[in-house]
Amino acid sequence: MQDNLEDRLRVVEDRLAIYDLLAAHPLSADTGEPGFIESICTPDVVFDRGAGLAGARGRDNMVTFVGSDAHHTAIAGGPTHFGNLPLIELNGDTAMATSYIALITPDEKGEERELANHGTSTGFRIHRIVANRWSLVREDG
Repeated sequence: MQDNLEDRLRVVEDRLAIYDLLAAHPLSADTGEPGFIESICTPDVVFDRGAGLAGARGRDNMVTFVGSDAHHTAIAGGPTHFGNLPLIELNGDTAMATSYIALITPDEKGEERELANHGTSTGFRIHRIVANRWSLVREDG
């Protein structure tokens, strides 16, 4: 337990910064915004999506990945990356965070339903749910 007020404040600020960072990730995935990727990834980032799915190694390759035709074709289909509040393990200037993201897509073949005061929709389906393990490091800037 940290007794020093300054150290305790640093922990709170670190957690809030990580929450903000990870909360922005689903939005960046849904928009394919390369500037966000450039601003958060270290040059040696590894994006491992598991067997059978393309990933990326290195910041430049991550920027290429989110700017790819394949990614923008997926975005055009209207997916939503829906994340949860991560579990954060702080260790000085590094941290590990664990979270889930549900990839939710419009269900174009679904039965149309009406919700009072919200219109009609064919609904959505959960395409996949993934567990994420984020390795984070504090850097200048």
